[in-house]
Amino acid sequence: MRLPRMFVSIGLAGLWLVVGSAAEAGPRLYVSNEFANTVTVIDLETEKAVATIPVGKRPRGIKASPDRRRVYVAIGEDNVIAVIDTERNSVIEKIPAGEDPEAFALSPDGRFIYVSNEETHTASLIDIAQRKVVGTVKVGVEPEGVAVSPDGKWVYVSSETSHTISVIDAGTFKVVATVLVGDRPRGIAFSPDGTRAYVAAEVGGTVSVMDAKTHKVIDTITVLRGDEKPMGVAVMPDGKKVYVSNGRGDNVAVIDAATHKVLQYIPVGKRAWGIAITPDGKRAFTANGVSADVSVIDTTADKVIGTLPAGKGAWGIAIVW
Repeated sequence: MRLPRMFVSIGLAGLWLVVGSAAEAGPRLYVSNEFANTVTVIDLETEKAVATIPVGKRPRGIKASPDRRRVYVAIGEDNVIAVIDTERNSVIEKIPAGEDPEAFALSPDGRFIYVSNEETHTASLIDIAQRKVVGTVKVGVEPEGVAVSPDGKWVYVSSETSHTISVIDAGTFKVVATVLVGDRPRGIAFSPDGTRAYVAAEVGGTVSVMDAKTHKVIDTITVLRGDEKPMGVAVMPDGKKVYVSNGRGDNVAVIDAATHKVLQYIPVGKRAWGIAITPDGKRAFTANGVSADVSVIDTTADKVIGTLPAGKGAWGIAIVW
């Protein structure tokens, strides 16, 4: 199903001027394929895959740099972060990332990478300029998701087996609080204003709402109604809605950020894991691991309007806009 042409035409000219040469090819998705050991590059103008990049064994977490000139990928079995040049669409280097890097987040200024290391129950701090790990801290058991507050002050790490969020002071890189959330927490996302953090709990079937100033849970939203396994979380740029990919449920829960109520469930591809929203808030995308594709959601109508090709075990999505 082809996407409406308005999807790639609204407001892009001005954005390209801001991004510069890294975006001259137009808006793209970079999808990490855990079982194929690749990253699929999807051109959103042509709605086609334009490159398949070998990156290493078990790629999962994936993020674009603030200037969109690089895409970083956590390579779990190789213990590195692979660096993709978005102009060449090729891996240009690999940065040591500690044992079994799972997911990660970038500091807002693009200088640091915060990585969860599942096997060692730690989080690592990577200085990108130095190309090495410069700090390590113990977190909960089996750390999974990582998110950084918009102001860059706080790093949240979810730990699946201990069912906790470790709150790390980004300045000192020390854990300052440990917060109990739902069973087997996975994805984390902050609201754009930095006042809230949303934590998806895979086994609990819930989303914990945290006050990001006091680092306390203020509400728990149930999204479980059948096979839902909350995985990824993304917040609209205006902060009004929260989108949660529900893994085996093959759907996305749409949550009203003001009332904490589930507004609806959007059917997507099989095993929806990663989720991302465009900077203009008009589209959301889910990486569907079993169907090896990406579902495109119109966030105004909250329905799927297209499906794009990806690779086996599609896991995470980075948007180069």
